Amino acid sequence: MTRGEYFFHYLVSVAFVKGAGMTLLITITSLLIGMGVGLILALGQGSRFGAMRSLTLTYLWLFRGTPVLFQLIFVFNVLPAFGIVLSGFASAVLALGLNEGAYMAEIMRSGIQAVGRGQRTAGRALGMTEWKVMRFIVLPQAFRIIIPPIGNQFIGMLKLSALVSVIAVQDLLLIANQTASANFRYLEALGAAGIYYLVLTTIFMAVQGRVERWANRRGRRGTMQPRSLTQRLIAWTSGQVAIR
Repeated sequence: MTRGEYFFHYLVSVAFVKGAGMTLLITITSLLIGMGVGLILALGQGSRFGAMRSLTLTYLWLFRGTPVLFQLIFVFNVLPAFGIVLSGFASAVLALGLNEGAYMAEIMRSGIQAVGRGQRTAGRALGMTEWKVMRFIVLPQAFRIIIPPIGNQFIGMLKLSALVSVIAVQDLLLIANQTASANFRYLEALGAAGIYYLVLTTIFMAVQGRVERWANRRGRRGTMQPRSLTQRLIAWTSGQVAIR
């Protein structure tokens, strides 16, 4: 077969489609875990209890101070020594999700702090509890603010997920590398994998734009202006996710 035929064969092969699906599943699952952990950490940073703040800062110090590759290998190879045996997929989403939570915490905290204190005071004056103030006043407005940076995090996570190949998770990169190793067609195999990454990234940018427009319609006029696909791409490349 010619180089072009190899490329097209890999592009439409079942193995590559499954690898892309695994990459997408790892990305979405890890990001959802990270958002949950990040929200807890963001609230912990603003806690009135010193022990809670200290615990939160320790978490951030650990997960932001060590490489995500180290965390992946630690979860996969060290936890079994303590009787915690996880599959490659579970190890991947746990390590990536916990790492993502440390970065998502800052995004969540910034969004929460961006909501004026006067609105919280007004909610309390109406007899709302702290939880209701957070649930009905603060978090809905914070959500609209943090949509763009969460989109950046998703794109970063999509590419960061390629690291899971080191613990033998059959993601897109590992499938491409194994396929190329059989016949040394690295250009064709990795080129096909690159197309999948670009397609997934482009699709999510389009979805992010629709979410931003939806949130803008539900929010107050001028709270957040929707951005074009080009603007989101430029915003990500100029202020992409911090190196981990």
